Amino acid sequence: MRLLVSEVHVRVDDLVAPLFVREGISEPQPIESLPGVVQHTLDSLRREVTELVGLGVKAVILFGIPAQKDAVGSAAWDPDGIVQQALRALAADHGENIVLMADLCVDEYTDHGHCGVVDEHGNVDNDATLELYMKSAVAQASAGAHVVAPSGMMDGQVAAIRGALDDADFSDVAIMAYSAKYASALYGPFRDAVDVSIADGGDRQGYQQDHRNVREAMREVELDIAEGADIVMVKPALAYLDVIRDVASSVDLPVAAYHVSGEYAMIHAAGERGWIDTDAVALEHLTAIKRAGANVILTYFTRWFAEHAVD
Repeated sequence: MRLLVSEVHVRVDDLVAPLFVREGISEPQPIESLPGVVQHTLDSLRREVTELVGLGVKAVILFGIPAQKDAVGSAAWDPDGIVQQALRALAADHGENIVLMADLCVDEYTDHGHCGVVDEHGNVDNDATLELYMKSAVAQASAGAHVVAPSGMMDGQVAAIRGALDDADFSDVAIMAYSAKYASALYGPFRDAVDVSIADGGDRQGYQQDHRNVREAMREVELDIAEGADIVMVKPALAYLDVIRDVASSVDLPVAAYHVSGEYAMIHAAGERGWIDTDAVALEHLTAIKRAGANVILTYFTRWFAEHAVD
């Protein structure tokens, strides 16, 4: 009876699996702060995605760790960059059987850890960074991405990327914009996963959202929609359910939410100590995110959910 009258159901179809692929390793590398998550080799990534497809997962999003980083993150748009290699391989393996998303930023590829070009004062140059995003978007689309996901929070990034994709005849490649991405303290395990540390003890508060503000986030969402976003995202998810609700009730586009690394890691840490039921809390989190209004949930629990088919 409870199932019959339940208002919200999380489905495998709602979930996107974030996956990390690293250049120059011969076997998958466990990420200590993200239990059950690894840095994949290209071969192990292909096996993982094949298994996910078999479990009914409909989408993955790729993050790359290059062998060499530089000041501008040039591996992000290198045709032979690790994510581009992975996209080509997965497109060949699965065709239209899975949605291939690619994170579009340069922080994983820069030696300073920022999301763009850094000027002589240590500040990110917004307009110079847009040029890098445009090149990265075309490289990802050329390699087989169905969706590019700009996460750098640069002003005008969606318009710049949409224009670059259209000019390169990739008008059918969608943009999932990280529209309300907060300068959160919950990203630590992710930075372990992509080997990122911000130079000189810096932070990203100059271009990510203030955790105290909602109206500011709504303006960012509206701007991204006006510039051509196809999906808008709120990140993190659980700590910003109110923002997800406000966005979902205000826009006519699909709304995504990223259940981030810190939110995932805290569940596992408490579960390992016997303080909570890991599976029950994971499902409660995902249900809360969907109940708040998210149509799409990026979560490291995707495989677990698909394997258990819980409700």
